Amino acid sequence: MQKYKGFIRMSLIFLIVSSCCGCGNGMASVNAGITDVNSFGVYTINMNSTDVEIFSTEPEVISLTISAAGDVSLGNLQIHGYEGTFREMYDLQGAEYFLQNVKPIFEQDDMTIVNFEGVLTESTDLVEKQYNIKGEPSYIEILPLGSVEAVSFGNNHRMDYGQQGCDDTVALFDEKNIPYAYDDNVGIYETQGIRIGFVSVNEHYDGKAVEVWLEDGIKQLKEENVNLIIACCHWGVEMQNYPNDYQLELGKKCIDWGADLVLGCHPHILQGIEVYNGRFIVYSMGNFCFGGNRNPKQKETMIFQQTFTFIDGVKQDDRQAKVIPCYISSVMSRNDYCPTPAEGDDYTAILAQINALSEPFGTKFTEDGSYIISADEVSR
Repeated sequence: MQKYKGFIRMSLIFLIVSSCCGCGNGMASVNAGITDVNSFGVYTINMNSTDVEIFSTEPEVISLTISAAGDVSLGNLQIHGYEGTFREMYDLQGAEYFLQNVKPIFEQDDMTIVNFEGVLTESTDLVEKQYNIKGEPSYIEILPLGSVEAVSFGNNHRMDYGQQGCDDTVALFDEKNIPYAYDDNVGIYETQGIRIGFVSVNEHYDGKAVEVWLEDGIKQLKEENVNLIIACCHWGVEMQNYPNDYQLELGKKCIDWGADLVLGCHPHILQGIEVYNGRFIVYSMGNFCFGGNRNPKQKETMIFQQTFTFIDGVKQDDRQAKVIPCYISSVMSRNDYCPTPAEGDDYTAILAQINALSEPFGTKFTEDGSYIISADEVSR
């Protein structure tokens, strides 16, 4: 379509210029001149009292920032009592409390996506397993109050309370207009006229079977003309800081299939970040607002941000990314379920950890958390 617009513009200009010069096949000379140029670059040309507008060919440039964070469990385990739990903190503080310290970051971006681990339901029909996570349906308010716009839902706690628990949670996402994805259900979020599609799978339970959902989901999103595709993978081994061989393989497959960004969860702690074919694979973002553990030993986490540039809807290859070191709690003596950006020496220590974990992939972030494009990437 752009080519045709350009052809029409050039033809009109040629016609005007030809008329002004008195050239053309017997065409009379016409007195024409530019009478106005407005702030939008629209020229008004007067030809014998006939106004003609010629629109400038300036491309539409859109800058869009996505924030991503790890496991968000709005509730607690079935084995927990009441004291020190997410439930108690909700009763004491209310819904706005939990994301209050990161909300200023999320409000400044164009889309925030987290991994929603657990369900919100009144069902008591729990599946027999070691850990089941659930919260009250009212807890859904925490997400929009914290400026979270989308959730990945493909994980090993989606079915903790059977199909009813899953259905109840999905109904709440729909009620709050929060796009979600899991298995063969894809999600789409639109902002600034840019359509962001995402897929979400649970490799921890489903193994290599997830490849069909990922590949088909990415294909479906392409057919729906999204401008950007994110693949969310629940994978790896809990409490392991380095991705296993299949994470390394599957992350690259997602990008080969067409994903522009790969986001990983499940290990509950941080793993490194790799750049493959100019696209980021974040192997594990760790816990975030996590009600499943009242006092985990490792409280380090991060927010991963990437800013994408689109020219006339087409994503550019500019790799503008940064990490924001955080803790899952505002206090270190326990988990108070209030993720908080790190400061001072704490910030420096978490950033150093992220860099150490990313070093095997040749990925590095500066003191302000910005990604450094390597010499090898520049040469490519």
